[in-house]
Amino acid sequence: MRRSASRRAASQAAAPQNRRRRLIGAAGALVVFGGIAGITQISRADESDVSAQTKAISINGLEVLANSCEGSQLEGHDGFQKGDRCVSTAFGEVPAAANDPTLLIAQAPRVVRQNQAFTIQVSSRNLIRDRFLAAGKGGYYVESSVLQGGIVRGHIHTACRSLSQTRTAPGNPEAVPEFFVATEDQKGGRDADVVSIQVPGIATLGTLQCSSWAGDGSHRIPMMERANQTPAFDSVRIQVVRGRG
Repeated sequence: MRRSASRRAASQAAAPQNRRRRLIGAAGALVVFGGIAGITQISRADESDVSAQTKAISINGLEVLANSCEGSQLEGHDGFQKGDRCVSTAFGEVPAAANDPTLLIAQAPRVVRQNQAFTIQVSSRNLIRDRFLAAGKGGYYVESSVLQGGIVRGHIHTACRSLSQTRTAPGNPEAVPEFFVATEDQKGGRDADVVSIQVPGIATLGTLQCSSWAGDGSHRIPMMERANQTPAFDSVRIQVVRGRG
């Protein structure tokens, strides 16, 4: 009897302590779950903020993030070569599929010696080479695409850049190419013709990537009627080797 009485007394004495422990544990759990809830709410708030900023609209049943600079947080583009800007110039006129510009590098050397000049032959079709607004003078992205007789008015760009490796995409897109030229010779049209691009000697040894592409008046690759058409663009690899000593 004495033992039972002592056990009951010990149990009654420990009960308040157990209650306090349970309350402390419950409070800790609330803090933890409250913290998780807070993080979840912050995450959702961030997502809603992004959605509010993009102001997605519906076109043809598709969610479109933007179709103008309205609502953009970036400064307006001013025609000069600047990034982190929003271009408000309309895309302009799109040719029919049969009139889309095409381009091919018809001839180029496979190997050239260091500092040896060479020629690239470029053929284009459905491109009138009479529009080139100088980017350095504020003509970058300021003119909508314009057609003449259903054909794009524009020019050809040709550039060569040295590749440090050929297994992954270049990691320095901001690098200035070894060579760059725009061809606006007032020629071209519906029929195919060929222009000769004179490239001065390249000093850097290794693999050289030379590319040519059509551009409209504002330096964009011409738009196409369908998404599955190939743009007017071509590229070749040329090896630059040491010259004769």
